Amino acid sequence: MKSMVRQRVVVLGGGYAGMMAALRLAPYARVTLVDPDDRLTERVRQHEVAAGRPEVAHSRARLLRGTGVEHLAARATALDADARAVHTDSGRTLAYDRLVYALGSHTDPRGAGGGTFTAESAEALHKRLLDGPGRLAVVGGGLTGIEMAAEIAEAHPRWEVRLLTGGEIGGGLSARGRAHVRTVLGRLGVHVEEGRHVAGAHDVDADAVLWTAAMRAAGSLAHDAGLDTDPVSGRIRVDAALRSVSHPDVYAAGDAAAARAPRAGALRMACATALPTGAHAAGAIIAESRGVEPAPLSFAYVIQCVSLGRCDGLVQSVRADDTPRERVLTGRPAARVKEQVVRSTLRLLKLTARHPGAVRWIPGMG
Repeated sequence: MKSMVRQRVVVLGGGYAGMMAALRLAPYARVTLVDPDDRLTERVRQHEVAAGRPEVAHSRARLLRGTGVEHLAARATALDADARAVHTDSGRTLAYDRLVYALGSHTDPRGAGGGTFTAESAEALHKRLLDGPGRLAVVGGGLTGIEMAAEIAEAHPRWEVRLLTGGEIGGGLSARGRAHVRTVLGRLGVHVEEGRHVAGAHDVDADAVLWTAAMRAAGSLAHDAGLDTDPVSGRIRVDAALRSVSHPDVYAAGDAAAARAPRAGALRMACATALPTGAHAAGAIIAESRGVEPAPLSFAYVIQCVSLGRCDGLVQSVRADDTPRERVLTGRPAARVKEQVVRSTLRLLKLTARHPGAVRWIPGMG
């Protein structure tokens, strides 16, 4: 049997899923984490960045210190799945025995139009908001759009904020949850237009447009390498253990994986699924190295947390498959819960760096 200590594992992407996988694997493999950024950005706080929060990034070197994980500050430019090699813009080519593909996702730009802001350009949006008052249109009534609209309206009351959505706002929330969102947005002065289909930024009369309408798996490396991917989302098709169905030496985690679990069904792109899938992909590689067939992913949803500015929020109780229950928590208590949930992501990564077996504390797993 091949010793796991001698296996070479390359992890592409240093977000929540990639960091979790690398830290979980660290004691058992020679792990190289490939990500051009020397800081880990708390992506779930991008709405706070847009509103003016100064810092949501943390030193990657500090998080990886003492773990044995090598961080290559570079961008993967090509994946040769047959040769099991990753080419990077640093000039290094990394051979691997197993690959964890965790490059995440980005706002789908199709239809958005040039010059449109997205969650990924939150800092640029904040600078635009500081230039002076005007009309901001937030396109997309999902949780990202809701959080962005609320946070910006609260922090920049001189701006006229509209939230445009083709369907009903907060489609995954319960009736009580949606009612609370509408009430808070109304109190903050956000004008909500439901049933408003927007073809692109050109279809909106505003001084600035924030596009939050759709997400797509980041990068084309997987598709170009011949991995089986979903044509709509760009996510890698995986089996129950998160192995690529076309290249089983490649594991996918986080938003890059078209993953399913028996109780949860198809997993949505979210921080809530990034940490569990990153941990499971690592655990599957460890099991496989020991000659054990990896267990299928076991995951169930528990809650959805929504920020509605700094002083209000919504905690939506959901069933295992993410469908909403009527039970909700609102107001300041919900805002405090949301803040603790967000902080817990970084705490879990730090805990895993010290105790790689701590994955049992990840919500929803098991």
